[in-house]
Amino acid sequence: MQKVVLVTGANSGIGLALCERLLKEDSQLRLCLACRNMQRAEAARTALLTSHADAHVDLLHLDVGSVQSVLTAAQEVTARYNRIDFLYLNAGIMPNPQIDVKALFKGLFSRNVINMFATAEGLLTQQDQLNSDGLQEVFATNLFGHFLLIRELEPLLCQAGHTSKIVWTSSSNARRSAFSIEDMQHRNGTEPYSSSKYASDMLSLALNRHKNSQGLFSSVICPGLVMTNLTYGILPPFFWTLIMPAMWLIRIFTNTFTLTPYNGAGALHWLFVQNPESLDPRAKYHSLTSGLGTNYTQPRQMDIDEEMSEALYSKLMELEKVVRKKE
Repeated sequence: MQKVVLVTGANSGIGLALCERLLKEDSQLRLCLACRNMQRAEAARTALLTSHADAHVDLLHLDVGSVQSVLTAAQEVTARYNRIDFLYLNAGIMPNPQIDVKALFKGLFSRNVINMFATAEGLLTQQDQLNSDGLQEVFATNLFGHFLLIRELEPLLCQAGHTSKIVWTSSSNARRSAFSIEDMQHRNGTEPYSSSKYASDMLSLALNRHKNSQGLFSSVICPGLVMTNLTYGILPPFFWTLIMPAMWLIRIFTNTFTLTPYNGAGALHWLFVQNPESLDPRAKYHSLTSGLGTNYTQPRQMDIDEEMSEALYSKLMELEKVVRKKE
């Protein structure tokens, strides 16, 4: 049976690399690129069809940061497909990243240099803002929009006798210390990206608790340190030019520097060929690359509070009711 796979944020970086890997794995699948920028989505589709001429690649306009866009896109998906086998939640933003320059240069000459680049802990903050729905932009794009999409697509994801899989692109920057259940949108903090990624880790666990009995399974991955448009936006271009040779050298000593989108998509691809029921819901599956360039996947336990994950799930359900009343 032809598998149906939907990927958000599929027009570049890890999302596009994943699509390439999936088509190499299964040229018969029906692949849907769900993207905000349709011009870039069309370019991505053309690139995929250049190397996979017989592939079935659809486009879907989706801005996960907009409630109306999510609802409209979900209606279109429901009209097109009778089920979804894989839903890759890859779209995400990190607006206006700010680097603590002093901490950066201090870290460059310390034993903590590898962890600093791998997690950005103590190094990176962002300036968030409200979107047109009155939600914090990072929260809406990285978490709530995807949650709403899942809720809308449940009839296609939860079907009797059928197993479906959700896979979240998380981050090593997902930290418990950045998240507060009393401020789940991170209105009062300076690390909305880290908060949203930790929240997605918790939501994945909660989804397994609520939906496994209906045949829906959720997993979380970390792509490692990958050079994408999001990464390049953190520092000036000249800085990356200066340090890239050193980063390739450092990769000899650490497996978290995947660097290329293709390597970063390794865990996403690996989960595509696994039995969902055999996976650990409390594990984050990491894309890793050896010093010799070998790409592999490794599970690592997440620091997740189960009670907090349940509280987050309940709060998101409540917020869903509120935003639906506004539409």
